[in-house]
Amino acid sequence: MKLDELDRAIIGALVEDARSTYAEIGGQVGLSAPAVKRRVDRLVQTGAITGFTAQVEPSALGWTTEAYVELFCQGKTSPSAIALAVSRLPEVVSACTVTGEADALLHIRATDVRHVEQVIERIAAEPFVVRTKSAIVLTRLITPRPA
Repeated sequence: MKLDELDRAIIGALVEDARSTYAEIGGQVGLSAPAVKRRVDRLVQTGAITGFTAQVEPSALGWTTEAYVELFCQGKTSPSAIALAVSRLPEVVSACTVTGEADALLHIRATDVRHVEQVIERIAAEPFVVRTKSAIVLTRLITPRPA
C-alpha cells in the first residue's frame, strides 16, 4: 500500500484525535469533507488503518501496577505457542519475541503486586516455560505514543 502526503496527514490527524470530523480533518489537510471520507474509507479497505479505538487510563480500570516479564522457554518453543498461551491472560497487554537470553518479553498490567504475582504464576505454569524474570515498573517516564 502506497501512502501519499495527504494520506499521511489524514492518518496523523486521526491518530491525534480519532473523533475529529471529516470537515475538521479536511480543514487541516486542505480537502473537502467528502474527499477526506473517501480517503479514510480507502485507507481502511487497504488495511493502512486497522481500526479506531479509545485510549483508556489504566488506573481508571483499577490497573495501577505494571511489570515486564521475561520468558525463558524450553527447546524450540514457537512464537505462536507463546502467543496462544499469553493471549488468554487479559493482564498481558503486549508480548513480543526478543533477542538476548530471554525468548519473549511480556508487559503486564494488574491491580497490585499480588495480582502481578498471580499472573506470573499462571505464566510459569505453562509447560514450555523454564523460568521467568520480572521487573515491576516504579515510574513511567514516557507514556507510549500511538503508532
